[in-house]
Amino acid sequence: MSGVKIVGVGHHAPERIVDNAELETWFETSDEWITSRTGMKRRHWTSENEATSDLALAAARNALAFAKLEPSDIDAYIVATVYPDFLFPATACIVASKLGAVDKAAFDMEIACSGFIYGLTVASSLVRAGVYKRVMLIGAETLSKLVNKDDRGTAILFGDGAGAVILEASEQDSFLASELGSDGSRPELLRVAAGGSRRPLDHLALDERADRIYMEGREVFKFAVTKMIAATDAALAKAGLQKSDVDFLIPHQANKRIIDAAMKYLEIPPERCVVNIQEYGNTSAASIPIALSEAVRAGRVKPGDTVVFVGFGGGLSWGAVVWKWA
Repeated sequence: MSGVKIVGVGHHAPERIVDNAELETWFETSDEWITSRTGMKRRHWTSENEATSDLALAAARNALAFAKLEPSDIDAYIVATVYPDFLFPATACIVASKLGAVDKAAFDMEIACSGFIYGLTVASSLVRAGVYKRVMLIGAETLSKLVNKDDRGTAILFGDGAGAVILEASEQDSFLASELGSDGSRPELLRVAAGGSRRPLDHLALDERADRIYMEGREVFKFAVTKMIAATDAALAKAGLQKSDVDFLIPHQANKRIIDAAMKYLEIPPERCVVNIQEYGNTSAASIPIALSEAVRAGRVKPGDTVVFVGFGGGLSWGAVVWKWA
C-alpha cells in the first residue's frame, strides 16, 4: 500500500473560558470591537498546572477511541507546537510515554501556526513511503502562557487547545498535493524575541516582556491573505484540480476576515468552510485539527469530499494540503 488516509480524529480544550466580556475588564476594548475585527467570542485557557502535553494527551486519546486503536498500534508520534513542555525532551516523547506507547518513534515540529500543514505533509510522506504503517499527528498549544496580557493586540487573539489525527497506510491515497513555503527575512513581524540562543532569557528580557508573543498585525494580515490564496492555488494545480473541485475549506483560525477573504477567492460558501474561531480563538498549530475533528464528528465532511487545509504562521511560513476524504 502506497497511499494514506486519516482514520482517527480527536480534540480537546481546557475548561477555563475567557470571553470578550472578561477582556473588557483588562483594557479598553469591547465585545463588538473584538468580534468585528477577529470573529472571536471566547477562547479556552489552561490553568497554571496544565501543560501542552496534557492537552495533547487528551486529544490523542480521543483520536484513538475514534479509530478504535490502541497506543501500541501507532508507529510514530509527532507533536506540532511552539510552546512545548520543555526545551527538551520533545513533548511527543512525553505524550507517547503517558499513553503507554513504549519504544515508539516520537518528535516535535516547530513552525508556529503552519505546524499542522507541515506536519500533515511529513506524516503522510512517512506513511506513503512505507516507513510507518500508522502515525499520529497532534497540534497542541498553550499560547495563553506566551501572550502579553497587557497588549490588547495579542491578548485577545490566542487560545489553548489540541487536535489529533491518525494517519494509516491505505490502497487509496487521500493525500493529493501539498504546497509549503517560508520567508525568514523578517522574523520580527511575528515572534517571541527572547528565550532562544539569539537572545537567552535574562532579567532585562523579562522586564521588557521579550519572552512574550509580538506581532505586527497589519503586516501579518496582508501576508496571510496573499500566501493562503497562493498556496491553495499551487496545491490545487499540483493535484490537477480547480477551485470548483473543492468541497470543504478548513483554514487556520487566525482571523475571521482572513478566512472570509480566502472563501471569497475560492468561491466557497460559508456552509462549506469550517469556522470555529468564535469558540477557540487562534490556537496556532492546533486550530486546523480541532476544526477538522469537530467537522468530521458532526458528519459535515464525508467520504469522497475534496478538502483543502491551508494556513500561515511565524517564520514567516505558509502551506496548503489537498486531501480526498476516505
